[in-house]
Amino acid sequence: MTSELGELVTADLRKAWSHEAHDFTPWLAENLDRLSAVIGLDLDLEGCEVQVGPYRADIVANDPSDGTRVLIENQLEDANLQHLGQVLAYLAGLEAKVVVWIAKEFDQQHRSAIRWLNDHTDDPFAFFAVRVRVVQIGESPLAPVFEVLERPNEWDRRVHDDVRTGELSELGQFRRDFWNHVASKHPTEVRPNYAASSVRHDVEATDLAVTQFVARHEVGVFLVGKRGERDKEVLARVKPYRKALQEKLGAKPTDKWGTSVLAMDTRDPTNWDRAAEWLHDQRKKYEKVLRDVSD
Repeated sequence: MTSELGELVTADLRKAWSHEAHDFTPWLAENLDRLSAVIGLDLDLEGCEVQVGPYRADIVANDPSDGTRVLIENQLEDANLQHLGQVLAYLAGLEAKVVVWIAKEFDQQHRSAIRWLNDHTDDPFAFFAVRVRVVQIGESPLAPVFEVLERPNEWDRRVHDDVRTGELSELGQFRRDFWNHVASKHPTEVRPNYAASSVRHDVEATDLAVTQFVARHEVGVFLVGKRGERDKEVLARVKPYRKALQEKLGAKPTDKWGTSVLAMDTRDPTNWDRAAEWLHDQRKKYEKVLRDVSD
């Protein structure tokens, strides 16, 4: 056994991420699995810097098991009341049910506020206070550490029970049944038992992805950028493809994201065959446009 053991030390967060919005938020968006592991909830990214009134929510994600929307608010400094107020304002605008507040440190006042919210709200609302640190041994690479300081009462047991029983909300059950039907027709479109509202397909050799979605009155396809990328940067890259999409699809995409939709009552399972074929066909057309224009 070696007698020379290194010492684990805490480093300055700014050594890992010099800027909260430009560095930490994009990194976290690309590494949501690290956060998932400590809060016990699977997370699929929906977007970064999402507009909510006069503010922008850092990260919006969802639980793919039932589509529950998750708001993630980041601070590379100590928690403050301004961010707590913003978090509460975002809840209504985003219809989020789970809030994850990440900061360098939380004092007792802020921890008590999160505890109070968990004690005075019912399921499915849940509030987390998560401390972020970076550590290293000697000159080793910096390693991020997430520590959950506050979580809902009985959260660990609830997560365990939900996994064991496979319990889904009515919306989550609908989405899972719909995507399972799509997968039965085209297995490459989506993994079994997927229950989020949208499915992302990265396209090799491009910086864009094709996303399929299901809503109450339509299914659709649109373009998105790299995970964690700002909307302004993505839109600048999407713009050159819109004309090509119009020519290939024979119809003008409905918005700046190059969205195409097929109107239908998606709650009626007799429409699902048509939806599955349309989504599969549109995805192939979108991917061909992306590759042709990129070449």
